[in-house]
Amino acid sequence: MYFSLIPDIEYDNKPINYPFSEAEYTTAKNFFRRYTVSEDAFGYATFYNKYSVQDGINLETIANLYYGSPFYDWVIILTNNLINPLYSFPLDTYTLDKYIEDLYGVDDQGVNIAYSKIHHYETIETKSGRVVDGIDVLALKGGLKVDKNFYDSPFTYSDGSQSITIPGNTVSRPVTAYEHETAENEKKREIYILKREYFNVFVSEFKKGMQYSKSSKYISNRLKKVAV
Repeated sequence: MYFSLIPDIEYDNKPINYPFSEAEYTTAKNFFRRYTVSEDAFGYATFYNKYSVQDGINLETIANLYYGSPFYDWVIILTNNLINPLYSFPLDTYTLDKYIEDLYGVDDQGVNIAYSKIHHYETIETKSGRVVDGIDVLALKGGLKVDKNFYDSPFTYSDGSQSITIPGNTVSRPVTAYEHETAENEKKREIYILKREYFNVFVSEFKKGMQYSKSSKYISNRLKKVAV
């Protein structure tokens, strides 16, 4: 349904080195005419509900659940500014595994290289042993990306009375490519669902936004002619 709402253009497909030849126009979808939703809009709980995408659930299923038809998946695509729905939306486990395998390849034994390939190193939350106002003071925040040099080097912190040095590999760990790609996929699970009471207004406004205004190139509100 989404593509049927995108307006058309007629473009002259004659080579530029034939300026005096009769124009030959081809009709195509005008994908340059793109409708986007302001990022600020997501801050208004009035318009949206947060939704956590479960494994195996696709856009069509969510659209059917909230808007009564799988063909309104484009509403979710637009309201979440999903540039490439194939990779901006969480992949199911099977598709993710296949994607990772295609991306990193397999070894001589046919095992996915991503399982053993180190993508980066990451810190582990480490407490200093100090407590201030009933709160444990951290010596190191967890989840920070670091390099191999950090992992291989000593790490020094203060417990409030003395300096303590421990191996870097006790406060950081290697993250495999498989872990990294899986974590990136998990970040995509939380999306915004436009509330039903605003659905009809949004669809109506989108249709209006896809229409052409009258100009010298105007043929109809769904078609205009351009030169290339």
